[in-house]
Amino acid sequence: MLFHSVTQGIRVTATPFYLQARSDPRAPRYVFAYRIRIENVGEDTATLRWRHWYIHDAAGGDSEVQGEGVVGEQPTIAPGEVHEYESFCVLQGPEGHMEGYYQMERPDGSSFRAAIPRFLLRAVAA
Repeated sequence: MLFHSVTQGIRVTATPFYLQARSDPRAPRYVFAYRIRIENVGEDTATLRWRHWYIHDAAGGDSEVQGEGVVGEQPTIAPGEVHEYESFCVLQGPEGHMEGYYQMERPDGSSFRAAIPRFLLRAVAA
């Protein structure tokens, strides 16, 4: 299932996956991967400087994760370009969701928050 949002010409698409082979419900440990596609559908270049995630674990409660860039990079995305990456999240329960924002910077020094759409994490056996 795909989840989309567009903010000031930056389209963010999230695709979550349950990793059953890496999960252990007895622990409890539910591992989810997610693929993020950041596409510049606008007219101005933008650099991803910061990420801020809100993670809801139905069993373990809420948490936040933030830091510079994504997976060690601060990609600059020109109009028509795309940056993709994969990451993961570990929950204590079989259901939750994630959402947040990327702090983006324009060449003129202005910045804005590009929304990361809320996407569902559900442990479904393959």
